[in-house]
This record gives sequence, structure tokens and C-alpha cells, in this order.
Amino acid sequence: MFNGLGAGWWFLLGAGISEICYAAVIPKTQGFTRLWPTLYCAFFICLSMYLLAQAVRTLPVGTAYAVWVGIGAVGTAVYGMLFLGEAANAGRLACLMLIIAGVVGLKLVGGTELA
Repeated sequence: MFNGLGAGWWFLLGAGISEICYAAVIPKTQGFTRLWPTLYCAFFICLSMYLLAQAVRTLPVGTAYAVWVGIGAVGTAVYGMLFLGEAANAGRLACLMLIIAGVVGLKLVGGTELA
């Protein structure tokens, strides 16, 4: 999937990873009342939006947005399972695999770069 990715896809991957970074720290902000976790969160929100904006310069916005959300959702759920003690049962893992299949499908069939 990563072989021969255009710049838009790399921007999109970075945007998704940035989304995971901010979503994972949201509980530590305690409702955005703690300064450093809030600043960390704000930085990665801004970075994620910037990288998503760069991605949609060459990718269809519908595809880019869906993939961005998928990367963030799966990555944040996996983070929660690995580091926050959230459930990792078969049903939950199967649903995450469906999201991954959708993201890969969008790359393969609907994610052509714009001219």
C-alpha cells in the first residue's frame, strides 16, 4: 500500500498520525484545564488540519477525509487498548479490521490523485 505513494498520501498519513497524537492525550487535559497537555493537543490538532489541507490539494476531499478519520479512529482505538486498558475483544477487533479494509479500499479504487 505504501509503495509509490504520492505526496498527498504521505500528507494524509501524517495527518492521521497527528490525529492519533491529539486524541490520545485528550483525557490528560482534564477538560482542557491543564496547560501542557492542552498545548500538546492544540499543536497536534493544528498540525493534523494543516497536513489534511495539504493532502486535499492532490486527493479528492471525500477520500482524504474518510481515510483521515479511519486512520485516527483505528489508531486511537488501538492506543486505548494497548495503553489505557480498553477492551480488545474479538468483536471490537473485527470492526477495526472493517475500517482498515475500507481505508485500503479507498486507496485502491477511489483515491486517485487529482490532475
